[in-house]
Amino acid sequence: MKPIISLSPHVHGGDSVQKNMYGVCIALVPALVASLWFFGLGAAIVLATSVASCVLFEWAITKFILGRNACTICDGSAILTGLLLGFNLPSNLPVWIIIIGALFAIGVGKMTFGGLGQNPFNPALVGRVFLLISFPVQMTTWPEAGQTLAYTDATTAATPLSIMQNAITSGDATVLNQLPSFEEMFLGATGGSLGEVSALLLLLGCLFMIWRKIITWHIPVSILGTVAVLSAILHASNPVYAMPTQVLCSGGLMLGACFMATDYVTSPMSGKGQIIYGICIGVLTVIIRNWGAYPEGMSFAILIMNAFTPLINTYCKPKRFGEVVKK
Repeated sequence: MKPIISLSPHVHGGDSVQKNMYGVCIALVPALVASLWFFGLGAAIVLATSVASCVLFEWAITKFILGRNACTICDGSAILTGLLLGFNLPSNLPVWIIIIGALFAIGVGKMTFGGLGQNPFNPALVGRVFLLISFPVQMTTWPEAGQTLAYTDATTAATPLSIMQNAITSGDATVLNQLPSFEEMFLGATGGSLGEVSALLLLLGCLFMIWRKIITWHIPVSILGTVAVLSAILHASNPVYAMPTQVLCSGGLMLGACFMATDYVTSPMSGKGQIIYGICIGVLTVIIRNWGAYPEGMSFAILIMNAFTPLINTYCKPKRFGEVVKK
């Protein structure tokens, strides 16, 4: 009897695209509940519009433009893209702008390259950066937390990131006294995008994903560690720069480090490559935040390093099975 040899993999670990995508969605639930608690109606409208638009555009592009019969909206990737895009938006953003962002995220950031697994850049960040460049006023007008029934008429205020940038621009360290307390920033009672509400809940979601082996620790730890070290050095050299604890809990740093930089498709495959990738994102984030035109640098840093992921994979290949290293 001739042996039958099948193609690899020969052992299945039980993972699937659908399982991992919905696992990330579950990890986002605590932060989602917090955003609804702090921003109420505005958060509900933004998140519902973003998710529905991403799912609709992926279905329409797959069926009517690409001509594929297989339905891809059930794998959870479009839902996750919609959630992450919504988490990067203000809670008072008009619906029509959200729809444009979803179309750009799915149509250009994802489906243009062939769909899930083939996109070189994180689709949600592609949509977010497109909106930031196209609608800078609307995308940088941040409502205060606690206005649960307000939407387009919400009262706006300066975010922790804008206060930090004002302190650097003016050279006056006393401006940092306007920052919320560490407890408020850590728990989430600050203005900003929906994904800036609670560093604690985002960290809990990250720990859940590590526990479920959806992601590894390499990227979140390397990003947060790099930002913490560089921020500590800057603060020690000049008090005009915020303390590391304030920097870590501000803006989209936690959301980006835990949920966006860890995207399977656009991040390196090896542990060594992921650490290099994370360190570079941390360095770029600190540079853009402190000396760039925009207070938030996380989105740009991740997209820049997405472009370097193939190069990192080339030079950080895992050792082949049975390979002998020459001395």
